[in-house]
Amino acid sequence: VNTRKHPLWIPPPSEKDWPKEGEEDFFLLDPDRKRGVLPQPFRMINKLVMQVFESAMEVIERREMLREAQRRKVQPKKCFPTAEFQVTERANCLAVSGNHVFVGLSMGLAAFNTCDLKGVCAWDAAKTEICAIHASDLGNERHVLLAVDEMGLAWLFCFHKESFLLIKILNEVEDISQRSPCVEVVLSRGGDYAGILLQGNTKAWLEIYQLPKDSWLAEMEKNTEAAEELACSERRSSCSSSVGTFLLQELSVSAIQADVKLDPPVLLLTVRPPKPITGTSFKGPLDALREVDDGSMLGLGYNHLIKDSQWELQEAIFCSTYQEYLEAEGVIKEEIPRYATFHFLLPSQILVGPEMKVQPDIPVGIGVHWDGNHNFCLYLLNHPLRDNGDSDLKPDVVWPCAAPIACSAVSSCSRYLALAGEDATITIWDKHLGYPLSVTAILEERFIRSIHFL
Repeated sequence: VNTRKHPLWIPPPSEKDWPKEGEEDFFLLDPDRKRGVLPQPFRMINKLVMQVFESAMEVIERREMLREAQRRKVQPKKCFPTAEFQVTERANCLAVSGNHVFVGLSMGLAAFNTCDLKGVCAWDAAKTEICAIHASDLGNERHVLLAVDEMGLAWLFCFHKESFLLIKILNEVEDISQRSPCVEVVLSRGGDYAGILLQGNTKAWLEIYQLPKDSWLAEMEKNTEAAEELACSERRSSCSSSVGTFLLQELSVSAIQADVKLDPPVLLLTVRPPKPITGTSFKGPLDALREVDDGSMLGLGYNHLIKDSQWELQEAIFCSTYQEYLEAEGVIKEEIPRYATFHFLLPSQILVGPEMKVQPDIPVGIGVHWDGNHNFCLYLLNHPLRDNGDSDLKPDVVWPCAAPIACSAVSSCSRYLALAGEDATITIWDKHLGYPLSVTAILEERFIRSIHFL
């Protein structure tokens, strides 16, 4: 039996057996933990520096991602001007037609040739500022121009043989106080029709003109031949110097061009904004149906049986129900609109009847919508003369919309029509077939100001 004579005790370590600093379990330590043994000020500085580096790396990675996404996008082609031409006055507007550029200046008009970018001629006889200009090519270096000056006058020109021929001022009147300024002009492609929007003190209306371009071309061709014959006869009979002969020819040709008198345009239609819907004047349903049967006022909502007392009762109920909202926003009284957007439309199944003879590249109608109105109205351009004097011309086709129309656009082929409502919805119509192709809703609280086909 093994017995202990003394109690258990732990012997004191000797100095030689002490472990050296940092040698114990050095192979088990995490390398990142070595920084934790730094004194407190250095650990805080190290932490701040690492945060700065991490934030910088996040910014760098984000910018690299954006740069890579931008690089993968289709980059637009940068176009730089190849040439330029100088104008003598301030340029307000311009229009391109054929090989010519027409510029509206602060004092008159100027024409430039796109081949050599040199000035062809200028017109400043009226000493007026041109604010808008539209041009259409008639062929054989002849163009028709429709311009609006600072006073709201609509000037109709014909450009021929490097000169401007004034045909007519469409809204000119003898009494200046009765003049209605022009706020919008549209010229059809090919120069067959022109439309101007006029605004008076309390009303607005649209006038559509037919341009007799065939008679213009025949008259200009006849005057061109007369000028050439006169120049040849002067060249044969003149015995003066070459400079004198040249000046005489120039004076003769310009004198003949100044004597050219072109036929004025013909007023086809006068379109006025729709009147507010009021109480019915019919005594019974048969009277309203009889008005619908004759094709008048199709789709404008005038043929109803609602009396004035019913309108007043409905308005009273509405005002009492939503009194707090009406007081907060204010009541807007319905007024007759004073601005319209209109387009010239080519033949289609909706506008052309089975017996109508039309040409595919000449407009047969116009499409009009007035500000704040739900209806897009279509009018034919071949109305009989008895309708021209009617103050309230009736539309031939009406396309009602759920919301007031804010803007519209017609494709270059005139088949597709885009209507944008005030509720931020865009509807694409097939005008040939008469039904919508698509309806797109934009984000809420958005207002569409303009729309275009690309």
